[in-house]
Amino acid sequence: MAKHPPVIVHPPTSTGGRRVTVHGRIVGLAHGRGEMAALLRAAGFAPGPDDAVELDRPGLIEWRGGDLDTWG
Repeated sequence: MAKHPPVIVHPPTSTGGRRVTVHGRIVGLAHGRGEMAALLRAAGFAPGPDDAVELDRPGLIEWRGGDLDTWG
């Protein structure tokens, strides 16, 4: 069985945005890089609330149905 990264960003929905799951649990719907980073900060993927989150770090995020520039 293939191992997936802890964060999965699902394909864009018909109404816009992308569902984000962390360890199989839905943490929210992101409509862009800023919202995506905020969801990951809230899930503990940054040391502090104002610290950067690497949205293109291999092994952390699996982007399905597009990359980090595909939002709608």
